[in-house]
Amino acid sequence: MKVIVVGAGVVGTMHAWHAVERGHEVVHIEREAEARGASLRNFGQIWVSGRAGGEELDTALRARDLWEGIGARVPGLGFRAIGSLTPVRNDLELAVAEAALARPDAAARGYKLLTADEARAVNPALRGEFEAALWCERDAAVEPRLAQLALREALLATGKYTFLPDREVRDVVGRGAVRDDRGETHTGDAVVLCTGAWLSGLVREVAGEIPVRRVRLQMMQTEPLGEPLTTSVADADSFRYYPAYASPALDALNAGQAQDPTAAAHKMQLLMVQRLDGGLTIGDTHEYEHPFAFDTLEDPYEHLTRVVESFLGRPLPKIRRRWAGVYAQCVDTSRVVHRQRVADDVWLVTGPGGRGMTCSPAIAETTANELGW
Repeated sequence: MKVIVVGAGVVGTMHAWHAVERGHEVVHIEREAEARGASLRNFGQIWVSGRAGGEELDTALRARDLWEGIGARVPGLGFRAIGSLTPVRNDLELAVAEAALARPDAAARGYKLLTADEARAVNPALRGEFEAALWCERDAAVEPRLAQLALREALLATGKYTFLPDREVRDVVGRGAVRDDRGETHTGDAVVLCTGAWLSGLVREVAGEIPVRRVRLQMMQTEPLGEPLTTSVADADSFRYYPAYASPALDALNAGQAQDPTAAAHKMQLLMVQRLDGGLTIGDTHEYEHPFAFDTLEDPYEHLTRVVESFLGRPLPKIRRRWAGVYAQCVDTSRVVHRQRVADDVWLVTGPGGRGMTCSPAIAETTANELGW
């Protein structure tokens, strides 16, 4: 069997991975020299803790296991089973953490409530003031700027994989066939379009209007911290953002503790993870209304710096880089991803939202199973 995968972000690359794993030949087409979108512009977190119960959590847990297995075979991914801590500072925030512990799926997530001293024993870099912390043992991390490159190197070594960069697919021209902007036609037994936040052009032509929106974010990365940050770190604003924390306790938090004005204006939460070089990736904002800004704003970065420094009890290292990114998010909250048959033997898979890095191995596995690869 021959599979044509369009798009070399993490979702497309994982589709290529599963196809090759099942013994198939893959031709992988990317419109740039290499992926430059949301798959690189993220935290690299395998984020189980905040996922909605049911299909979303099941997908994240399955993906977490797949990431660990792939990471053992492809060390260049930088897989680390580091878990996460969400420090809380008052009774309202603590109540939300306690409500999360009461969930029937709390054990599957690896939830545990730690005292401040216990949290510092897990992550000694957290020297700031807080009362307790929600621990999620199942969270993990990979290196987003390296993952696709490492996976591609492993795929090339199989002899079943061909990578064709700098080619934009313009047309679906027949059963399992696409034509690129060089006029070449690529025919296989299946085509999977994993086009990320590119929702116009070919995608609109073959799929029409789909229940997927684009979301813009801002993030930053520091110089090396100079010490290990042994877990990912979130703040209580993540309770407001992730569906796992919905509860009467969250309602009470929203009613009784106003979000920082900058955080509220930019729909922010703190997420932070340390890179293998010691730097910290920190974010993020959420912008939903089009047209998106073309510049980055400084107020969100200043807010994130204040929050991080309050947890670390020390100044941040120098900011090395700042960036903005755009990802595609399925607006149907009952689905993890938008998967649609758009022509004979041609499927579109897009819209994982902020779950793309977390869930991509399981999303691709589901596609492979449903298509009978």
